[in-house]
Amino acid sequence: MSFLQFSEIVLDWALSIALVLLCLSLTLTIVRIWKGPTLPDRVLGLDVLTSSSIGLIAVIGIDTGFTLYVDIAIALGLVGFLATISFARFIMARGDTERSPVAIALSDEPDEVVLSEEPQP
Repeated sequence: MSFLQFSEIVLDWALSIALVLLCLSLTLTIVRIWKGPTLPDRVLGLDVLTSSSIGLIAVIGIDTGFTLYVDIAIALGLVGFLATISFARFIMARGDTERSPVAIALSDEPDEVVLSEEPQP
């Protein structure tokens, strides 16, 4: 077996594994977008979905050898970036008051503490 044959086998395996992992990533991201408790979580999910799609297009482009896929991936990256910026401006203008549990945990604002009148034994 020559080095060229070995490298083709390794590349085929790597592309197959990458396709499976990217499809799994796309599936889990769609679930996260569907369940996302707040609008910013959904926007972040859409950004991850765009990034995973770019990766999937790149892997398909490498597998087929068709270089037009690179142009498609670049265009999708630009559209994804502009969509994320637009959604962020929309959320800021809307004044989204919904906060995820992670945002509450990471905030510097103290939570309201309800103290009882009598000490508990």
